[in-house]
Amino acid sequence: MTANKLSKNDTPVVAILTGSPSDLPVVLKGRDVLDGLDIPNDVRVLSAHRTPRETAEYIAAAEKQGVEVFIACAGMAAHLAGAVAAHTMRPVIGVPIASGALQGVDALLATVQMPPGVPVATVGVDGAKNAAFLAARIVALTHAEVHERLVAHLEASKKRYD
Repeated sequence: MTANKLSKNDTPVVAILTGSPSDLPVVLKGRDVLDGLDIPNDVRVLSAHRTPRETAEYIAAAEKQGVEVFIACAGMAAHLAGAVAAHTMRPVIGVPIASGALQGVDALLATVQMPPGVPVATVGVDGAKNAAFLAARIVALTHAEVHERLVAHLEASKKRYD
């Protein structure tokens, strides 16, 4: 691990994208995890279908600014995670959102079933918290202080069950 120091006020290293403002209640649970671990992050509403050009431009700019992991949250068609993965070599974590008639089953299947060469890690339906913890583990590979904060958080979590 390197000695890179991160705090909430730094340039984001995790970007959380969501396809619709209606998804924000779920998305913000993931942001809260990242904020609690002092991991700089950015939340944006961008759609693979409605704003594809803006989405691609944001991904390119975010990479240049230092984003290391993308979290893509989407319901129904759930194309966002694949669209993000098509535009970056950074890890992408998909969060299917419970919405529509199928309550997230369609989003889960769409997010999990990526074509070869377009990998997306996928967490459970409405699993923004787990997506944030996975992003934290990825960031912790190169940021020792994030590793330390994540270990301390996990130890504190274990004590709640003692």
